[in-house]
Amino acid sequence: MSDEKALSSLRQLAAEPAWRSAFIRQILALEAEIATPGVDIREEVTGPLVDALFDDDQVVRKTLSNGVTFEFLYRSKIARDFVMSQPETPDHAWEPQTSRILVDLARRAKQVVIGGAYFGDHAILIAREVAARGGVVHAFEPNNEQRAMLQRNAELNGLTNIRPRPEGLWDDSSTNLKLVGYDSFASAEVTAEGADDGFRTVTIADYLAAAGVNALDLIVLDIEGAEMAALKGAEAFLAQPKGEAPDILFEVHRHYVDWSVGLENTPLARFLTGHGYELFALRDFNSNYDLAGRPIELIPLGAIHLEGPPHGFNMVAVKDASVFDNDRYLICRDVSPKLLRHKDPALHHPIGGL
Repeated sequence: MSDEKALSSLRQLAAEPAWRSAFIRQILALEAEIATPGVDIREEVTGPLVDALFDDDQVVRKTLSNGVTFEFLYRSKIARDFVMSQPETPDHAWEPQTSRILVDLARRAKQVVIGGAYFGDHAILIAREVAARGGVVHAFEPNNEQRAMLQRNAELNGLTNIRPRPEGLWDDSSTNLKLVGYDSFASAEVTAEGADDGFRTVTIADYLAAAGVNALDLIVLDIEGAEMAALKGAEAFLAQPKGEAPDILFEVHRHYVDWSVGLENTPLARFLTGHGYELFALRDFNSNYDLAGRPIELIPLGAIHLEGPPHGFNMVAVKDASVFDNDRYLICRDVSPKLLRHKDPALHHPIGGL
C-alpha cells in the first residue's frame, strides 16, 4: 500500500470520534513508555502520528472540565497538544499556568485588551471571568480565519462581552502590516497601503478612546515581536499609578528580544520598569499539560535562567507584587521559565518535580 493510500485510510478511520480517541490514548501510553531524557518524544514521534489523523482545515471541538467549549482549526502545535491532553477533559486549552494566572488577574479586571487572541484559548476564559462585572475583552486578531473561530467560540459559550478586532496593535494608528509565517507562528511586518493581505494598525490608547473606554485593567500580548510597539501605544495607561495601571502579560522570545546583556537591560524591560512595574518570568509548559493543584511559579527579573537555544516564554508585569503573596504562587530563582519534560529536572521541571 502506498504512503498516500495508507494516510487516506488512516484519516477515514480517524473520522470516527471513538476510534480517534482510542488511537490517541494508545499514542499517549506509548509516549509515556518510551520517554527518554534529552529526547522530545512528542515532537519527534508521537506528535507526528497524531498529526496524520487530521487535515489543516479540519475543525475540532473539545470541552474543558469547567464546561467551556472550543472549536479550533487543526493547524498548530496548540491544536495538537490540546487534542492530546491528559486528562481528555483538561482545565485549559494551552499553557496551564498562563491560563490560570490570566483568570486570576481577570478577577480584578473589567477592561481587557488582548493582542494575538487566536481562536480564544485565553480570551474565552478571561471573558467568562469578567462578564459578571460587566467586563469587556477587546480581542485583536488580524488572522481572519482565527478571528472567525474566536467569534464562534464566544457564541458557543454564550459570551457577548468579546469584541473581536482585525487591527494590529502598534505604536501608531497609521501603519499597514501583513502577517508573515504560518498561523500561530506568523509575525507582522510593514507593507504597502492597500496590499491584499494587509491590515491597519491601531494603538491601544487610540482604540480605547474611540470606544469611550478611559480605564484599562489587563493587557495580554502574544504578537511575535510586536509587544514593545503595542505597549508604547498604551503608554498613557502604563504611566498611571499603582491601583490604576493595568497588569500586563506578554511573551518575550530570543528571536525578537536580545537579552545577551541581561533581560533586565533590554529596552522592553527598561520601558516597563521605568513606569514602575515589577517583572516576573512565568514558568510554564508551551503545551497542554496537567498542573492542577500546583502553585504558579514566578521568577523575578534578574534571577531567570536564560541559557539554551533561542526560546520564548511569558512574563507578567505588575505595579503591586503583593497580589502574589498567597499560596497560589511560588517565587523561585535561578531556574528556567521553560518547563520541558525531557530536559534537566533541576532547571526545567516545576519545583518539587513532575
